[in-house]
Amino acid sequence: MSKVEDFLTKQDEEEIVEAIRKAEKATSGEIRVHIEKTHGAVDIFERSMEVFHLLKMDNTKEENGVLIYVAVEDRDFVIYGDNGINNVVPTDFWESTKDAIVAQFKSGNFKQGLIDGILKAGKELQTHFPRSEDDTNELSNTISKG
Repeated sequence: MSKVEDFLTKQDEEEIVEAIRKAEKATSGEIRVHIEKTHGAVDIFERSMEVFHLLKMDNTKEENGVLIYVAVEDRDFVIYGDNGINNVVPTDFWESTKDAIVAQFKSGNFKQGLIDGILKAGKELQTHFPRSEDDTNELSNTISKG
């Protein structure tokens, strides 16, 4: 198996998807996790933007999609938020969210790091984009892989 398949177990993935469901329960925001082997020769931030667009995360009604992009072999990740969420979060929000993930990743707790980041982003999304009665889940909650 490649490092992408070894990064998380099937059970880990199920728990992460459940964390996404939980985080999105009270918000119109959308959270996705994308895992791939490497971002290659492209800058990781540029690659996360490409994936964001490939996953159609830039098509949410309120521009409130959040992507956690992980390049396993590069041992790096990016949290990419759309314009709607970027315009309302505190200036240190993404850095503090990244710090929460890194704290777990350093100990090899990749699942928990992702869950911590997802729940932190979900709480912030809930503050700025509360779920309305007519809200629909605009994007899949599954983990995508490249």
